[in-house]
Amino acid sequence: MADLADAVESMEQLAVGWRSLVLDRDAGADVRDLPGIAVRWADCAFPFWNCLTLTETGTGAALAGERLRQAADIMRAKTRPGFLWVFDDLLDEDARATLDAAAERVGLVHAFPGTGMAGDLLPLPEPSHPELEFVRVADDAQLLAYADLNSRAYGFPLEAGRDGLAGSALWKSGVHAYLGLRQGEPVTCAATVEAAGRLFVVLVATDPRWERRGYGEAVTRKALYEGGRATGLTRATLHATAAGAPVYPRIGFVPNTAMRFYGLPA
Repeated sequence: MADLADAVESMEQLAVGWRSLVLDRDAGADVRDLPGIAVRWADCAFPFWNCLTLTETGTGAALAGERLRQAADIMRAKTRPGFLWVFDDLLDEDARATLDAAAERVGLVHAFPGTGMAGDLLPLPEPSHPELEFVRVADDAQLLAYADLNSRAYGFPLEAGRDGLAGSALWKSGVHAYLGLRQGEPVTCAATVEAAGRLFVVLVATDPRWERRGYGEAVTRKALYEGGRATGLTRATLHATAAGAPVYPRIGFVPNTAMRFYGLPA
């Protein structure tokens, strides 16, 4: 079990970071802090911008079941699908052991696992990769390429990623978003954004045709390097999928809490 403070940090990074990203997508987005549940829901076609997370610590099985029911009700009231993010180490032992069954009882299905990570790892050396050129996202065409990489990597329709990012001013200025180009073709991407005194890594993706070449690690290092130079921050955080989890410890991240993502049945 992780230290509780680490799990709280990981949850709070999601709540703080996603607030600005979701409001960037839709100034009228549902961004509320309810008892035990943070709502960060743009109700757009990009599922990651439709997010709930449980926020209490030491949550027992009975309360966890109630929060899951409330979360499922909120999700059913929305037009677009999204995810409930649960940080295991905010729950007590009984709640963790019975969480999947409790989710099933209220109509939620386990979508995929994740891992919260953090590290006091900045500044980093300036990164490079012999096959890549790094460019910062600065125009609509580059932002579209960034969106398409995420859609391909996570198995979403291209329209989903474009609905999440197209036209954003924040992603071309306030977010340190980088593409990795191979012979001029965007093949990988990563971004960092300041969130509550940390540099928060978001939306790392590599085209499935170009995986296992070190591209994702290299572009993540670039986003961290440039974000760190711009902000002076020394601590970074992220939430990794199972596919990405082996990469980040090589950069200096330390896993600090298991995560579970739940959604409504398709």
